[in-house]
Amino acid sequence: MKKRAKPSRIGRFHFDPLLVMVTLSLLIIGYVMVASSSLHLGAKLGDTFYYPIKQSMHIGLGLFFGYLVAITPIRFWEKSGQWLFIGGLLLLVIVLIPGLGVKVNGSTRWLSLGGVRLQVSEVVKYFAVIYMAGYVTRHQKSVRESILSLLKPLSLFAVASLLLLMEPDFGSAVVIMIIAMGIMFLAGARLSPFIGILSIGAVAAIFLVIFESYRMKRVTSFINPWADPKDTGYQLVHALISFGRGEWFGVGLGNGIQKLFYLPEAHTDFLFSVIAEELGLLGVLTIIGLFTVLVWRAFEIAIVAEKAGEKFAAYLAYGLGIWFGFQSFVNMGVNMGILPTKGLTLPLMSYGGGSMMIMCCAIALLFRVYSEVFEINANKPKERSRWVSA
Repeated sequence: MKKRAKPSRIGRFHFDPLLVMVTLSLLIIGYVMVASSSLHLGAKLGDTFYYPIKQSMHIGLGLFFGYLVAITPIRFWEKSGQWLFIGGLLLLVIVLIPGLGVKVNGSTRWLSLGGVRLQVSEVVKYFAVIYMAGYVTRHQKSVRESILSLLKPLSLFAVASLLLLMEPDFGSAVVIMIIAMGIMFLAGARLSPFIGILSIGAVAAIFLVIFESYRMKRVTSFINPWADPKDTGYQLVHALISFGRGEWFGVGLGNGIQKLFYLPEAHTDFLFSVIAEELGLLGVLTIIGLFTVLVWRAFEIAIVAEKAGEKFAAYLAYGLGIWFGFQSFVNMGVNMGILPTKGLTLPLMSYGGGSMMIMCCAIALLFRVYSEVFEINANKPKERSRWVSA
């Protein structure tokens, strides 16, 4: 039987209305809250609107690069996944070269490109999804039967994680490993070796925490932040105060005080705490709900793609869903005091050029999966109705 060729182009781009609504909601709410949490910082620089203007540029660039991703056929990503991941490894090496990497708060994670700081780990996460989707598509049978097939890609991810730890960026190392393990699990990897690999990874993570003093301090301060509220527990204490002050409906947009004098990185890593203080429980539940719908929609698209026989597209959508879900969970968990502090942004919301641009590209890739699968199923009434009802 002749294999049906995958479409390299589609006549009309199909948008998922629910995904559009969720994405725009996160971008708009995030932008408003970044503005609210950063105006006082801009005033210190002599330009009150410095950060809102920069963030609008980040979003604009993100939408532009997202457009380029959206018009790129899925087949291109499938063919180039291995080379992209190797390119990501090279970027991780380049950022560690003295004079090339930009150091901020003791971590060398950024490259400066045309005045925009690009966090290399975000690019690597994007490439990791594409590479793993391609790997399990090509080796699905052996992934289900052989432990060696699980270890091969994980060895590359271990190299990437080692380079990330040298920056240091423990949080991103965990994220890419979760992406890899999650995609392999959904591809049908056997549970017993899977549990073994996860156990080894968990033990390695524990040792990394124990033998690195600053990580150990984060864990101890997470367990009892009030033991040292002016030093190791400072961020978490004031994040929790923000949640307490917000109560049901918040103190009002722009009226928060934790962002002014107490809460560090309020417009980046701790934006969720500002939302909690100014918009209250209602705002918190709204953001959690939006991310829940985003992850659910990614998995729904993946399921339909898998049923249509588009394995690579399906695993792309699964991987993107895992990425969005895990990173947003970690960021919100850190803000709420249920996880130790990690330097992970809130997707599509936190201030930052590299993060915003890559997240827009990731969303655009999900839109592309939806559009191509929709086109394939266009002449199948039952499948078309599934999109409408999903």
